[in-house]
Amino acid sequence: MDKHLIDEIKHVSHSLFNKNFFGVYHGSISARLSENSFIINSNDTILDDVTEESLVKLDCQKRDYRWSLANSDVHIHEHIYESIPNAKYVSYTMPPYATAFSLKHGKVLPQDYYGKQILDEIIIYDPKKFDDWIERAPYEVSQFFQKHDTHLLLIKGFGLIAYDRDITEMAKKIAILENSCRLLALSTIL
Repeated sequence: MDKHLIDEIKHVSHSLFNKNFFGVYHGSISARLSENSFIINSNDTILDDVTEESLVKLDCQKRDYRWSLANSDVHIHEHIYESIPNAKYVSYTMPPYATAFSLKHGKVLPQDYYGKQILDEIIIYDPKKFDDWIERAPYEVSQFFQKHDTHLLLIKGFGLIAYDRDITEMAKKIAILENSCRLLALSTIL
């Protein structure tokens, strides 16, 4: 695998973990390698310490044993790469303020400078029920991104799916959304 790509994923994953956007075994990050292949963290990866060995290379044209080693979010990533040609990186995080905000609201309207400038309005997607969400998620997430001009999908009570052409931009948008939600939460108690 490309050492530079692995170093990028490792650096961003470590940063997102340190901000509490990933749990010990919770969350996923991937990168497209070609039109039909991508790498994703394995199902037992601690995202604080991503290594080449903790990443699984998958071919969308060929299902082999490696698919069972991949993170459980693998099909969400796969469908995003299949339906959005300019997606180079995909992540699933659970930033605490943004996820908590999603429980009581239908959209995020940032009131801070960076939130307004970079994000504007973020729709909160309601999956309605969680009983079959894991089966529905790959299709509903990719359909949402195809219908809306956004790289962020905040899902009520589930977390945040993000994609971008640049891994640093993706991480920046995640952090700005979380900070906007934190400021909104803090402003209600002042």
